[in-house]
Amino acid sequence: MRTITLYFLLVLISFLSQNLNAQEEHYQKKITVLQSLKENVVKQEKEALKLAIEKINKRQNNETISEEEAKSLKEDAAKKHALNIENSIAIIDNKILLLERNEGATFILSEAEVYEEGMFKIDVNGERVLTVNTKDWERDIKYDRRTYVDPVITFGLNNAIIDGESLEDSPYKLGGSRFLELGWAWRTRVFKNSNAMRLHYGVSFQFNGFKPKDNQYFVVENGQTALQELEFDLRKSKLRMDNLVFPVHFEFGPSKFKETDEKIRYSINNQFRFGIGGYGGFNIGTRQKLKYRRDGELVEDKFKRGYNTSDFIYGLSAYIGFDGVQLYAKYDLNPIFKDATIEQRNVSLGVRFDLN
Repeated sequence: MRTITLYFLLVLISFLSQNLNAQEEHYQKKITVLQSLKENVVKQEKEALKLAIEKINKRQNNETISEEEAKSLKEDAAKKHALNIENSIAIIDNKILLLERNEGATFILSEAEVYEEGMFKIDVNGERVLTVNTKDWERDIKYDRRTYVDPVITFGLNNAIIDGESLEDSPYKLGGSRFLELGWAWRTRVFKNSNAMRLHYGVSFQFNGFKPKDNQYFVVENGQTALQELEFDLRKSKLRMDNLVFPVHFEFGPSKFKETDEKIRYSINNQFRFGIGGYGGFNIGTRQKLKYRRDGELVEDKFKRGYNTSDFIYGLSAYIGFDGVQLYAKYDLNPIFKDATIEQRNVSLGVRFDLN
């Protein structure tokens, strides 16, 4: 019995000894890390000061601040980062003294330290509970952002300008003929220090629809596309042309200037704007849809054909409005149907939304 008891006592003493040695090695390691952390603090603050001075020099070169203002900002930045170094080193020295005085046996409920450059770690009573790479939080902030990209949605009424006829004489229903445009648009400031004019360009899908009046539908005869009356009662008759186009506009209007130490921005939110330009692209599909009753049965026909529509699309467009909502108009310079005896050109009026 004594032998067993002695054996367990020896095991317990050995365990306690190893545990104490491990604790001593742990806090000694923490002291070493804290010592090296002081060097990292100095290095990081010097790098931060260097970046701050570069931004100030850039603002001075862009003539947004004077030479005297730049000098004052540099002095303030130097004082700030010098105090950061002084305060950070004082905190680290106090942590080292606390560990040495208590030989690592400090009862700290929560402790957060940057042990390595870019690493944030949290210990609770000596146990690691969280490690985060702070470099994942870093995001480069562009000082002067000149280009923005936004989705664009436009829809409204569609019709045709026909040679020798007025819009009132159009064979297409005014309310039933509609268009839709979906795309992406980039907006780039033209001048270096002014946002009064922007280049607005992008890519869009256009869907131009025509609904004929008087029970008519489209047919192709002898190379000509024309309207013809259907012998059955039409419930729906619609021709749709799908285009891929590349709009380009010059946009004008005021903007709000915002400046911080990190960036400058020209905001056109809640501002008046108007644009004028044009578009060019390709017809990627034409289809006709008919719904009618025949012998008491509802029939639906869909035809995907060329219908002699123009392959190349180009025209003029303009918009005017406030913030992201504008009144929009476009006019195709190309005829709707190729080699037509009487030329027709698409015209549209609607509302445009810049979803910025």
